[in-house]
Amino acid sequence: MTGILKYDFSAKVWQYPSPGGWYFVSLPENIAKEIRANLKKEEEGWGRLKATAEIGKSQWKTAIWFDTKMNTYLLPLKAEIRKKENIFNGKIVDATILL
Repeated sequence: MTGILKYDFSAKVWQYPSPGGWYFVSLPENIAKEIRANLKKEEEGWGRLKATAEIGKSQWKTAIWFDTKMNTYLLPLKAEIRKKENIFNGKIVDATILL
C-alpha cells in the first residue's frame, strides 16, 4: 500500500459485556466496507489491521479488528486514553483512524 488512508468519524463508546470488558467504538459501516474492500489482503489474524488512532489530543498506535457479527471494524480504547480524554461508556467521540 502506498500513502496513508485517513478516516474521521463519530461513534458511541460501548463496553464488551463481561467483567472488566474492553471499551470500543465501532467504525461506521460505510467506512468499514471501504477499508475492507481496499485493505482486506493486509489484515493479519482475526481481521486485524494496524492503525494509528486519534481522539481529542491523544494519538496512539493500535489496531482495528473486523467483527463478522457486527460487520464492521472495532477500535479498542485502552484505559490510559479513556482517562486522558474523559471517555466513558455511552459517550459519543470524534475519532480519526490512519491506516
